Amino acid sequence: MRILLILFLLFTSLSSAQSIYPTDYFRSPLDITLVAAGTFGELRSNHFHSGMDLKTQQRQGLNVYGTADGYVSRIKVSHFGYGKALYITHPNGYTTVYGHLQSFSKEIEAYVKKHQYEEESFEIQLFPNSEELLVEKGQIVAYSGNTGGSGGPHLHYEIRDNEERPINPLLFGLDIKDSTKPIITEVYAYPIGPDAHINKSKIKQKLRLIDNKDGSYSVENIEAYGKIGFAIATIDRQDLAANKNGVYNIQTRYNGDLCFELDFKRFSFSETKHLNRLIDYDLYKTKKQRLQKLFIEANNPLSIYNNNSNDGYIEVEDSTSSVYKVRVSDIENNDAWLQINIKGLKSNDVLPLEDNTTPHYIYQSQDEVLSEGRVKVNISSNTFYDDFFIEFKVEKDTLTLHKDIIPARKYFDISYDLNGYKTEDASKVYIARLVGWNDYPLYSNTKRKEGILTTSTKTLGKYALATDTIAPTITPKNFSKGKWLSKYRFLKIKIEDKGSGISNYRATLNGKWILTEYDYKTKTLTYDFNDAVSTETKNNLKLIVTDNVGNNSTFETMFYRK
Repeated sequence: MRILLILFLLFTSLSSAQSIYPTDYFRSPLDITLVAAGTFGELRSNHFHSGMDLKTQQRQGLNVYGTADGYVSRIKVSHFGYGKALYITHPNGYTTVYGHLQSFSKEIEAYVKKHQYEEESFEIQLFPNSEELLVEKGQIVAYSGNTGGSGGPHLHYEIRDNEERPINPLLFGLDIKDSTKPIITEVYAYPIGPDAHINKSKIKQKLRLIDNKDGSYSVENIEAYGKIGFAIATIDRQDLAANKNGVYNIQTRYNGDLCFELDFKRFSFSETKHLNRLIDYDLYKTKKQRLQKLFIEANNPLSIYNNNSNDGYIEVEDSTSSVYKVRVSDIENNDAWLQINIKGLKSNDVLPLEDNTTPHYIYQSQDEVLSEGRVKVNISSNTFYDDFFIEFKVEKDTLTLHKDIIPARKYFDISYDLNGYKTEDASKVYIARLVGWNDYPLYSNTKRKEGILTTSTKTLGKYALATDTIAPTITPKNFSKGKWLSKYRFLKIKIEDKGSGISNYRATLNGKWILTEYDYKTKTLTYDFNDAVSTETKNNLKLIVTDNVGNNSTFETMFYRK
């Protein structure tokens, strides 16, 4: 009897360990076949994707359902990011998130608009208490859209634990058809130690990838010596979509022994910014390739690593033969294998690294100040991951601060002293980051204090002073002065600024503030007449738009409506 009890407890423990996440608690947020446009943990610009992007058949307005009982605990409406987003907290401690919504259900929409009109702001964040907006499983809570930073109609869906850490929704039984193997597209090898080299070079090497047409890959045999690391570019595809999605798990083995694992089950928002320590940031910025390093460098705080031996690096000895293997898998256990045969060969005739010395050196553990003329750069300790030689040059008002090939983990400050600066109107001057082949000036959030302009940034590159003296433009899209608009549901106005960019806007109807929704992708403001701010026949509309240096334009017109 005692043995049976022990076996029962052991089986129960193992079953519990294998089913940490409930697979039958949450229903689908949509009532269509689920197709993924983006997967959990996918590599995005400066962050990991924290949920699933679910396709909505290239349409907006599909019903979005609460996936379990709970209450609306947070509502956020913004021009960027998730756009219109809803957060529902559930009795089991999890929170589900629904982003890029077109609109909310009737009750929630009324709640949101009430607060938007009270605060006279489209952008708003609300935290209803647990009794205000209750939700039942399967209840319509919103309608799918394309708001915020969305690149096309879809629903962003997340599941977070009670510590606000996002978890892969596929672990909860979300059904996405996937019998397709991941694909490996690039392989690089990195000499790490002082004596290390690959194919008689200390420079990282792109290896010629061979697709074996059976889901496995190999590369041309390499010669190497010393401490070595590898990186791969890889994607996953589901059965019903051609999207290049992120993978679920990567493991490496050296001569049969597991030495590294990268696992996308869960992460915290505090660490997502360190994605740039996982990828080869230089290659991403220069060639738009996101290579995932299969080794862990110093000052890497990511929690997505498991089973690491020697931080994923391997040591190749002279006169040896060894095999390095990589397994890439999706959550359905479809996998692709890469094999790298390595001949250990120490060479005395090795191509050295390029000389990148400059007069300025950054110690990542120390505060640094770079200054020349009216320009100053303040870099606090631990802003960068590594020590490095930095290029610092000032020509007239243009600052060259290295190239954007080294990631920063914190903001650093760039300041310009405008005291004595000759310009007709210094209030219209701002700090711009110069981008593209033509050095286009892109506004960098600029603060002014006693003649000093300062911007905080995490991006190296070129900066300069720019001037904006041109006010924004305002153009009605679907109406004209004196027009009858009785049959119109929406009023649409295009607002645009080609200099520093739009900072804020304010619209009134017969002197009363009206809620106008701004879509930065189409540069359009929209007012919904169903808000019923005015019941008068003759209506006077006034709109003031201000850019980031204070230039403003005022548009006034009159229309009729019954």
